[in-house]
Amino acid sequence: MRNQNETVEMKAAAEQETTDKSAVGSGSRAGNGIQLSDHFTYGKLLRFVLPSITMMVFTSIYGVVDGLFVSNFVGKTSFAAINLIMPVLMIFGGIGFMLGTGGSALVAKTLGEQKPERAKQYFTMMVWITLIVGITVSLAGIAAMRPIAAALGADEAMLPECVVYGRITMIFNVTFMLQNVFQGFLITAEKPKLGLATTVAAGLTNMVLDALFIGGLQWGVAGAALATGLSQSVGGLIPLVYFLRPNTSLLRLVKTRLEAGPILKACGNGSSEMVSNVTASVVGMLYNFQLLKYAGENGVASYGVLMYVQFIFVAVFIGYSIGSAPVVGYHFGAGNHDELKNLRRKSILLMVLAGAAMVAVAQLLAAPLSKVFVGYDRELFDMTCRALRIASSAFLVVGFNIFASSFFTALNNGGVSAAISFLRTFGFKLSAVLILPLLLGLDGIWLADVAAEVFAFVISLVFLLAKRKKYQY
Repeated sequence: MRNQNETVEMKAAAEQETTDKSAVGSGSRAGNGIQLSDHFTYGKLLRFVLPSITMMVFTSIYGVVDGLFVSNFVGKTSFAAINLIMPVLMIFGGIGFMLGTGGSALVAKTLGEQKPERAKQYFTMMVWITLIVGITVSLAGIAAMRPIAAALGADEAMLPECVVYGRITMIFNVTFMLQNVFQGFLITAEKPKLGLATTVAAGLTNMVLDALFIGGLQWGVAGAALATGLSQSVGGLIPLVYFLRPNTSLLRLVKTRLEAGPILKACGNGSSEMVSNVTASVVGMLYNFQLLKYAGENGVASYGVLMYVQFIFVAVFIGYSIGSAPVVGYHFGAGNHDELKNLRRKSILLMVLAGAAMVAVAQLLAAPLSKVFVGYDRELFDMTCRALRIASSAFLVVGFNIFASSFFTALNNGGVSAAISFLRTFGFKLSAVLILPLLLGLDGIWLADVAAEVFAFVISLVFLLAKRKKYQY
């Protein structure tokens, strides 16, 4: 029996290798009939990135459902507690974004160089290191959650809520990291529709369990954390099972040893995403400190609504960047400079047009969205509505900045990508949230995002112009 099994496995492996080589050589068809190696028109580019955009928007919506249920069923204190501890949780989970974006850029470049077996080895290394680091980080986070929450300024009412939500969420942090890793790799593997289906399954799981645990069983923040964790398990484990088995994509998990070089290179490539998560989370903590000072608990709750709503809009830009990055990486590896120019031109125009449309939509929806979250408290509603209207003007340039950082990640230039992200999410925003409130009071906090994105736009434009000759885009 063992010999028969080995024969079957060897035959399957041989067939898979043949399929992969053929796929990379001629361009295997993605679920929407588009290859990484294609020339991209506007229509083809939008069709290819649409599953990624939908995936990220859906992810943001089901993340919002947590806040919606907690705010309306548990109360604004619990809602504020979740938003106070959330930046810390995003730092822990951000490692997955780093390995996913940096690793997929490396794998896409390797596929473009016609090295499918090496690409699968790199992919496998990223998954293994995610599991190892994820378990370590989770244990550390669970142990340190109470002192972290206290250091963030949680009062007696919020502290136990912060600790319960944080510790339960950290139990599932490994699957959260895997979910983040696989988002990029499913696109690189030319399986964007599988990525979308997985996200939808995870999102529906979260929504149903939120209704059951919070609305039905009234488990409060513990129910919200458990619903989130179980949904992340769906999002992380379905792709893991898929890649463990022989499949029709460009990638699958294979036997390989961990190599420091590729792992460090992937971390360097994806450092901008890690920088974005860490710095945005640190700045988020500072925002909460400032809001507690200028507006108290209501300020933290308003900021929570602002973050949820912004994530829905910004998810479009993030999804586009995730979806287009493997294409950029492939053509960079293949030396197709004309296609790099084509992708750069079309992407920038799309980002600017989408940003202008989002500013208009956000202005119109500020009041209805505020009412959905905090309509039960007039003072909180007015504050939130004003915050949304002021901060949403940043959408005009956010997409350009996100794409610029992602573009350099795809070109395997983690340094420039990290510089853009660091200045955008930390340097400029930190300065703005410290200085503007001194001049404008509470409105200065809401304007901090806008000021930071404008300065980041200038820096992104400078880098794109300065590196044109080097990368010939």
